[in-house]
Amino acid sequence: MIWIIARREIGAMFCSPLAWILLAVIQVILGFLFLTNLDNYFLLQPQLMQFENTPGVTDIVITPLMHIAAIILLMVMPLLTMRSLAEEKRNRTLSLLVSAPLSMSEIVLGKFLGLMLFVFILLTMLMLMPLSLYLGTSLDSGKLLSIYLGMLLLLATFSAIGLYLSSLTDNQTIAAISTFGVLFMLWIIDWLGGSVSNGHSVLSYLSLLQHHHSMLEGVFNSSDIAYYLLLIVGFLVLTIRQLDRERLL
Repeated sequence: MIWIIARREIGAMFCSPLAWILLAVIQVILGFLFLTNLDNYFLLQPQLMQFENTPGVTDIVITPLMHIAAIILLMVMPLLTMRSLAEEKRNRTLSLLVSAPLSMSEIVLGKFLGLMLFVFILLTMLMLMPLSLYLGTSLDSGKLLSIYLGMLLLLATFSAIGLYLSSLTDNQTIAAISTFGVLFMLWIIDWLGGSVSNGHSVLSYLSLLQHHHSMLEGVFNSSDIAYYLLLIVGFLVLTIRQLDRERLL
């Protein structure tokens, strides 16, 4: 049943022009930035060849591109998650799902899996740009894998948070704005560490930016994986409890 709900979710996304427009706009913007970074690399290459252990094409072209991609997707994901449960509430179709022989866990996991299918398609399209460089140069495959896994975990976290906030309201605009607010706060919370005595390490661990930056640099740390998984599982559990609470009302 989870897979059926996921297929219904991903089908509803692609029946709407919003998903197609977002995919096209993201590809155009990041494609332009990719070519710009590549052009900069060609300009710097003669100077880099004079030194040893200089940054390669992965560091100069791909890592900055994926950092900008993460910021763009932080703004885009709320537009995708806002309709997941808020639209169901507004259209009174959530009550049909709740009355079906389905558990809240199946409904929430199905919705989340549908979002992750879209994320997988999006990331696959984005990674085609870096992978095309294999035709003319060598890349750091380990760092590429770390970047892909980091982006996947980051967007899964965005999806789980957006799903929960979408479950709190039947207004898609409120769901999108509140999701963006929470994601943006988690992104910049590390910046507050300088003004909070003895709290920098805690705020750093809570920051999405810090964990994402580590994986972009190719640092595969179990604490980063644990951070993402805790957020994903935590917000999915909160979503399930929220729907259970509404069903009992």
